[in-house]
Amino acid sequence: MQKIQVGIVGYGNLGKGVHKAIAQNSDMELVAVFTRREPSKLAAGTEGILFEAIANAEAYKGKIDVMILCGGSATDLPEQTPFLASMFNTVDSFDTHAKIPEFFEAVNRAASENGNLSVISTGWDPGLFSLNRLLAESILPDGKDYTFWGKGVSQGHSDAIRRVPGVKGGVQYTVPVQSVIDRIRSGETPEFTTREKHLRECYVVAEEGADQEQIRQTIVNMPNYFSDYDTTVTFITEEQLKAEHQGMPHGGFVIRSGVTGEGTKQLIEFGLKLESNPEFTASVLVAYARAAHRLSASGQSGAKTVFDIPFGLLSPKSAEELRRELL
Repeated sequence: MQKIQVGIVGYGNLGKGVHKAIAQNSDMELVAVFTRREPSKLAAGTEGILFEAIANAEAYKGKIDVMILCGGSATDLPEQTPFLASMFNTVDSFDTHAKIPEFFEAVNRAASENGNLSVISTGWDPGLFSLNRLLAESILPDGKDYTFWGKGVSQGHSDAIRRVPGVKGGVQYTVPVQSVIDRIRSGETPEFTTREKHLRECYVVAEEGADQEQIRQTIVNMPNYFSDYDTTVTFITEEQLKAEHQGMPHGGFVIRSGVTGEGTKQLIEFGLKLESNPEFTASVLVAYARAAHRLSASGQSGAKTVFDIPFGLLSPKSAEELRRELL
C-alpha cells in the first residue's frame, strides 16, 4: 500500500505532536517539515527529519499529498492556509470561531481555483465538539447546548498573548465555573453569558522595561479572545514560567439538556480529559489528513469542515472492516 505523503508546516508544540502522530499511523509518511525559522538550526537537534523553508514549499508540489498546517490562528493560518491551499491539499486547526465563515471563503476560493481540497478548523473545538453539538441538537431539538473548556492551557489564546508587544512569554488557562456546570447537569436550561461560564487566567513574562499595565489592558480588551471573559493577568518571572507552566493539559465537554415526548428530561454529554492538548489536537489533524487525501483522490476540491466528512474516512480501516468490528 502506497503511504500518504505528509508535510508539516510549523514545528512548535502542535507540529511536534503531528510528527509523533504520523509515527502511529502506518499508512502515512512524513516528507518534510516547513518552517519560517532557519531549517539548519532545527535539523541540528533532530535526526531523521527533513526541514525546509516555507518559501521552498512549491518545489514539493506533486510530492506531498496533504500539508498539515500547525501555525497559530491569530496571524499564521489566515495567510498560510489560502497560500498553501493553492498548491496542496491542506488540513488546519483554525480556531477563531467568529472568523471561521470568512476564513472558509478565503480557503475555499484558493483551493477550488487550483483543484485542491482543504479541511479547515479541525481539532477538538472547533472539530470534535462541533460534531457533538450538531449531533445533540439534531437528536434533542427541544433543548439547549452548553460548551465548557478546561481547566487547561489554550494554545490559541496563549499564542495570542505572546504576540502582545512587550510580552516575552506567557500561558493562558481556561477555567469553567463549576456551579454553572452543576446547574445544567441537574436538568436546568438557563441562559448564560460567555463571561458567566468561564474564567481566563493569564500568566505573563514581560520584557524588561515593558509597561505591564499596558500589556494587561491589551490582553483583557483583546476581541475574540479575552474581552468577553473575566480575565486575570498575573506577571511572573521566566523561571516561574519554566518551572510551573510547562505542561499542556486541557479538556472540556459539550452538554445538551433537552426534553422528548411530554417533557421527559434527557441529557447528552461528551467530554475530553487531555494530558497534552497539542498531541491530541495533532492526532485529530492527522485523521482528517487521511480523509482529505481520500476526498481529493475521489475528485473533490474546495474547503471542507468536519460537518462535510463521513467518519469512516477518518479510519485507515476499510468500510467492510468498520461494519464488522465497530458497528
